[in-house]
Amino acid sequence: MLVSRFAIAAMIALPITLAPITAMAVPITFSASGNNQAAIQTSVDAFRTALGALNPNVAGSFGSGRRQIDWDAVPDARSAPNPLPANFFNSNSPRGAVFSTPGTGFQVSANVASGTPVEFGNLDASYPAQFQTFSAQRLFTALGSNVLDVNFFVPGTAAAATTRGFGSVFTDVEISNVTSLSFFDGNNALLDTFFVPEGPDGGLSFLGVDYGSAVVARVRVTSGNDVLGSPESGNDLVVMDDFIYAEPLPLPEPGTMALLVMGTLGLGLVTSRRRRTC
Repeated sequence: MLVSRFAIAAMIALPITLAPITAMAVPITFSASGNNQAAIQTSVDAFRTALGALNPNVAGSFGSGRRQIDWDAVPDARSAPNPLPANFFNSNSPRGAVFSTPGTGFQVSANVASGTPVEFGNLDASYPAQFQTFSAQRLFTALGSNVLDVNFFVPGTAAAATTRGFGSVFTDVEISNVTSLSFFDGNNALLDTFFVPEGPDGGLSFLGVDYGSAVVARVRVTSGNDVLGSPESGNDLVVMDDFIYAEPLPLPEPGTMALLVMGTLGLGLVTSRRRRTC
């Protein structure tokens, strides 16, 4: 009965709430760079296929498939020179992504019809010649910082979620080992950091990472080594186009997690007792 007492004690000692258990997953990366859209299209399509079919922009979780943000449906009132609300793609257009940054906010570039200079020409007249789009016409950036975080929620709700994979298109990545994606689990522990491949001047780059199971709660995106508005000389100023990520899945309820652990302990106890009686 000694084993039984230890097992019961372990179950009683379980905390009421348990942090999500991060599964051991080996990430698969998809990356490419080149002069134009065609140079990275195959890699982008392969990543989309790995994550699954595109889901509609509605509240709730579909349990599988993917979501995508291409910025082009953002209205002029939320585009340059106006700021983009951090929760626009969870509240206005439910896709389960909320942004944060140590900078001053976020901006989506204008389109031609708005009359505002495109591709962040409102911030610097040289940018339209420097940046290109993967999916026309809009691009995305943080303001006052080259770092932003993407936090995942069950689309249209305040319930935290996790995803199995995330990828982004970048424009004008010219320095290696600078622009990157860092992945964090539900305990806010760093899983991995991957660097976006550099490309030609004014070119496009893509990086997508698929963990195979929903272990990612947050992605930190580092775009270049300085903020928009900084001198170009000696700096790598980078902005983003499409975000592609697996369907955000709700975290298991704490009670469910506790039952799962207790069930596992119970199974181990039964197995141990059977071995002792053999």
